[in-house]
Amino acid sequence: MADNFALLNEPRRPWLDADLLKQKFLALASAAHPDRVHNASEAEKTEVTQRYAQLNAAFNCLVEPKSRLLHLLELELGAKPKDIQTIPAGLADLFAEVANNCRSADGFLAEKSQTTSPLVQVHMFERGQDWIEKLNGLQKKLNELREQLTSELKALDARWISAAAVSRREILPKLEELYRLLGYFNRWNGQIQERVVQLSF
Repeated sequence: MADNFALLNEPRRPWLDADLLKQKFLALASAAHPDRVHNASEAEKTEVTQRYAQLNAAFNCLVEPKSRLLHLLELELGAKPKDIQTIPAGLADLFAEVANNCRSADGFLAEKSQTTSPLVQVHMFERGQDWIEKLNGLQKKLNELREQLTSELKALDARWISAAAVSRREILPKLEELYRLLGYFNRWNGQIQERVVQLSF
C-alpha cells in the first residue's frame, strides 16, 4: 500500500492543516504536471502522469479527516479497521432524528411531485421552505458535533506527536472511534443535504 503521507512529504499523523497541505500538494504537483513534459519520450510522459495521479490521490486522501484517519489506521495496523455497523449509544437519538426527518421529507417530496394545482403548489413551496429550515437546523447540530470531533482529533494529534511508538499504539483505538464517528456524520450530512437540494426545486 502506498504511504500517502510519504508521497506528500508529510509526517504520519492524525491532523493536518488543509491549507498547508494544499500548498505542499500544489508545489509537488506543479513539478510533476503532465503539461511540463510534452516534448519528453512516451515512457517519461507515462511516468510523470502516474506520479501526478499518485500525488492527486494522496492529496484527496489526506485532506479529508475521515479518509486520512482510515489511511493512518491502515498504515499503523497493517489492515483496515473492522467494519462496525452499530450506532454508538450516545448517537442513537440523533440517528433516529436524522432518519425520521429524512423519511418525512421524502414523504413531502413525493406529495409535492403529485401536485398540479398552482394554488396548492404555492402552499407546497411554503411547506418546502419550512422543511429546508428544519433540515438546515439539523445540519447545524451535526456540524457542531463534527467541530467537537475536530477539536478532539487535534488534541489526539498533539499527544501523537509527542508520544513514542509504543504510546501511539494506545491512541489508535480512539482514532478508530473518531474515524467511525466522522463516517456517521458525513453520511448523515450527505443524506440531509440531498433532501435540501431536492426541496430547493
